[in-house]
Amino acid sequence: MAEYRINDLAEASGVSVRNIRVYQDRGLLPPPTIRGRAGWYSDQHLVRLNLISRMLERGYTFATISELLHAAHHGMRVEQVLRGSPKGGRFRNFKRAATITIAELKKTLNATDRSIALSQKLGLLVKDGTHYAIKNPELLEGAEVLVKAGVDLELLLDRWVRVQEDLEDVAKSFVGIITDKYFDENLPDLGEKGVSKMADLIQTVRPMAHDIVETTFRKALDEQISKAIGEAATYFDAARDDETIPVESGGWPAGQTDPDNETTDVGTLNTDTGR
Repeated sequence: MAEYRINDLAEASGVSVRNIRVYQDRGLLPPPTIRGRAGWYSDQHLVRLNLISRMLERGYTFATISELLHAAHHGMRVEQVLRGSPKGGRFRNFKRAATITIAELKKTLNATDRSIALSQKLGLLVKDGTHYAIKNPELLEGAEVLVKAGVDLELLLDRWVRVQEDLEDVAKSFVGIITDKYFDENLPDLGEKGVSKMADLIQTVRPMAHDIVETTFRKALDEQISKAIGEAATYFDAARDDETIPVESGGWPAGQTDPDNETTDVGTLNTDTGR
């Protein structure tokens, strides 16, 4: 896979360095991989830049491009994009400003140096001078809700890292459906048409894999939620079972009598009337 410095990427794509930085600030282009003090871009960045250029030529706005790219990344269809209504929120407002300060992160999310580093690793935040660019305001809003409920932010991010590693294996297995078939000693003989067919097949796998993972995860998540609710119910049942009921000296609850030895409270019998 080819790698580019930003000047090389600009030359290959026909997009100026300034516009590349603008696209990054607006969340249209993923940040480069940082090695040492240098940022390195890949062929995926070049493909994304070419796509952005074509969409701009057709009159799409930055906001529309961002929404469509985000939807495509998550395997969504056009009707799913149009179905949702715009939402406002603290971090969506920050997204318009593109950056957030460390002080705001610590105040809002109780962020530590480690949680900020994890957020950068996961691509949630990108260092921008003394600030951080927000790449997924929806996730930060959800994290804020959990933190206010007493959930440790680092625990959430550690789970995310674990899921990311697991999903990398899942993605590899799905792509392997095609590569295991075509990547052998006959690959050089496929020709341009064969390689194009293979690339189309890989693109066909993508939405299928996304739907399979989403459906499977939704089912597993529903099962775990139901299980958690069931476990919570057992605590309430156990608490009720532990409640003590006052009993009289005869061993029966107050106000009740032994059903095998019923008695009647007759009070004082009037010997004249028999009542």
